Amino acid sequence: MVTQITLLYREARGVCRDMIEDKQMSDWKKSDWRQKPRVQMPEYTDAAALNAVEAQLSNYPPLVFAGEARKLKAQLGAASRGEAFLLQGGDCAESFEQFSADMIRDTFKVMLQMAVVLTYAAKVPVVKVGRMAGQFAKPRSAPTETVDGVELPSYRGDIINDLDFTPDARIPDPKRMLQAYTQASATLNLLRAFSTGGYADVNQVHSWTLGFTEGDQAETYREMAGRISDALDFMAAAGVTADAAHTMQSVDFYTSHESLLLEYEEALTRLDSTSGKWLAGSGHMIWIGDRTRQPDGAHVEFARGVQNPIGLKCGPSMESDDLKRLMATLNPENEAGRLTLISRFGAGKVGEHLPRLIKTVQEEGMNVVWVCDAMHGNTIKSSTGYKTRPFDSVLREVKEFFAVHQAEGTVPGGVHFEMTGQDVTECTGGVRAVSENDLSSRYHTACDPRLNASQSLELAFLVAEELSQFRNERRNLKAV
Repeated sequence: MVTQITLLYREARGVCRDMIEDKQMSDWKKSDWRQKPRVQMPEYTDAAALNAVEAQLSNYPPLVFAGEARKLKAQLGAASRGEAFLLQGGDCAESFEQFSADMIRDTFKVMLQMAVVLTYAAKVPVVKVGRMAGQFAKPRSAPTETVDGVELPSYRGDIINDLDFTPDARIPDPKRMLQAYTQASATLNLLRAFSTGGYADVNQVHSWTLGFTEGDQAETYREMAGRISDALDFMAAAGVTADAAHTMQSVDFYTSHESLLLEYEEALTRLDSTSGKWLAGSGHMIWIGDRTRQPDGAHVEFARGVQNPIGLKCGPSMESDDLKRLMATLNPENEAGRLTLISRFGAGKVGEHLPRLIKTVQEEGMNVVWVCDAMHGNTIKSSTGYKTRPFDSVLREVKEFFAVHQAEGTVPGGVHFEMTGQDVTECTGGVRAVSENDLSSRYHTACDPRLNASQSLELAFLVAEELSQFRNERRNLKAV
């Protein structure tokens, strides 16, 4: 009798799952993007080689899992309400050549340091999302570039072609997707070990930060670091130690990237047997760039069908009508944490553009996470010929972001930085005063300039001040 009931239950469950899957498949298929206009994607010359790579990737395990994506969505939902704060950071474009365990560790380490500082200031959990384990493709402003009179296709990231300026190197090669998958898998393996194996112990992380504030140049940040030390000492005295609390030793750490190369994204998309919903198995969070957010385009079509949290870059050209269509397409059920709007206007322009987008969101009654990308609108060409980003411009855009949300009565949900844990010289300014003449000494980026470890941590202290001030002023307004 028990066996018959069990069999009937399993059969019924299977029928229900099949019904859910059939509905999902009738509403959206992971290949539907192929029928839409596509931009910023390569034209592969060898169709057979491309098909073979896609077939191979389709048989590989997903890099992330549905339960992780759902957990991130819930945490981002908290950020949309001011109950958490998002810290998203990492490489502009991950490199095959520069890949190493040390680079992963160093970026993870500085993000943990930043998160501790922000957690203390915000008094809410910090959601940590790396631009890692998938950020291999980059949109470009032009399809070709010219050097010394020679014109070749633009470099579009290591997953597509090679940085070397030769005709062969710039031909899109689908086999590079396999190397990207292998590197992403290894990166995630190491990140998961670091996140849960004791490396993320908050006392150890803060000890690294104290080392940063010991220098005379960082004296400004010593007071806040001292207050964090006092808080940790109090918890230890109260019996809340790393040994007694697992949460003091481990962290949730998620990955994200721009879902630009849709052949790769489709090949790693899987149907979650638990919910019957599709999952982009390439990363926990994917985003749509400012150049690929056409409401009827291929990238929006792909993103609308997966259950992952979705980011949407919003530059100065974002129109209110387009934003309304995009929100309705990407988050039709208005789920909290599903859609993150990542503003990227440039210092001095936030007040012109962000209020109208906030008004649009309010008119539609949509749940979104507001995040400030203070990097992409502040890229300039230095007098020495290098692309760079002035630290002061990055900070100014963050301050303007907080000021607008204070004026509008809305919630600043997070920040988004291109950064590395390495001691590079790609952005000018900061306590170590990187100058334009210093850029050539350690300029290693394959695409855009990144904040180095010192600049990233300094920025975290400064953002923490803005965040603390914002929350204090909001509390005072509520008290009145």
